[in-house]
Amino acid sequence: MRVKKGKRSIEARAVWFENGMVRMIDQRLIPQRFKVLDMGDHFQVAEAIRNMTVRGAPSIGAAAAYGMALAARNGVDLGEAANTLRGTRPTAYDLFYAVDHMVNSLELGDDPVKAADGYADQVVERCRLIGKHGAELIEDEQKIMTHCNAGALATVDIGTALAPIRAAWNEGRHIYVYVSETRPRLQGMRLTAWELYNEGIPHSIVVDGAAGHFLRKDVNMVIVGADRIAANGDFANKIGTFDKAVLCNELAVPFYVAAPISTFDFSIPGGNDIVIEDRSEDEVIRVGRERLAPKGSTALNPSFDMTPAKYVTGFITEVGILRPAEIDRVRREKFAGEGDL
Repeated sequence: MRVKKGKRSIEARAVWFENGMVRMIDQRLIPQRFKVLDMGDHFQVAEAIRNMTVRGAPSIGAAAAYGMALAARNGVDLGEAANTLRGTRPTAYDLFYAVDHMVNSLELGDDPVKAADGYADQVVERCRLIGKHGAELIEDEQKIMTHCNAGALATVDIGTALAPIRAAWNEGRHIYVYVSETRPRLQGMRLTAWELYNEGIPHSIVVDGAAGHFLRKDVNMVIVGADRIAANGDFANKIGTFDKAVLCNELAVPFYVAAPISTFDFSIPGGNDIVIEDRSEDEVIRVGRERLAPKGSTALNPSFDMTPAKYVTGFITEVGILRPAEIDRVRREKFAGEGDL
């Protein structure tokens, strides 16, 4: 991803391995600060996943892969390390997929860092292909709405939902992005807008409650990411996604989900089987250290919601754009490619 630093720009990934350390952008500080943290063991990586230093299903998966690499280099029991990393966040399927991939690779005697680098590189390549296929949907002068952050920060580099937007922009199409703020952690406003600013892509931030207002009169399509997709195409994504899907269905606005095949979890039949993570009420009732809610009032804070497949126009994947009825094709592609990842 492009990051502006004063009068110059640098290219960076969300997470990588360098000089014996796992390095990652601290996403909690953006956009106020750009800081890279170094981690020397899998416990630090696990805590970074848990406290959302790194977030977004593919980036979480890459971080977990590098955490397993550290565990192997440090002589830690792989089973114990795997359990520690799996226990950080329950909803993002890429986390479990990456840990299993690393356990298999390490048991075969693969070099830990090369195995983790290979995993991260394939995540980026999948995002590139998602961008290529998704850009074909975007016409000149169109307006697109996003939700949360499914950009380079969430996916090591390039993005899932932002990949088609980046690709269309780089191909010369004039587009405009409505960035849903994404309460309560404001990952759309803080992170997606930051990425679009650094790329020079025109955009405006809108409050979550204004989505229907703009969908009704301005937006040509919605593209979101996904943290886990069930076998029937139901999927979990950041809270507030379901609302937009229903509105799109009512208003005949195309609603696309951009995600790599690794996000499909064929072990669960439908969305009601997806575990939804509940987070601290402090994320809702406080801004920084200041409490905004009345004393004695409590808050509910589900981090994700489930959207039924019937509201999805198509899944933008690295193997092409799939309609919900074509999920079996994803299953075949996934298991045919198991030897590659």
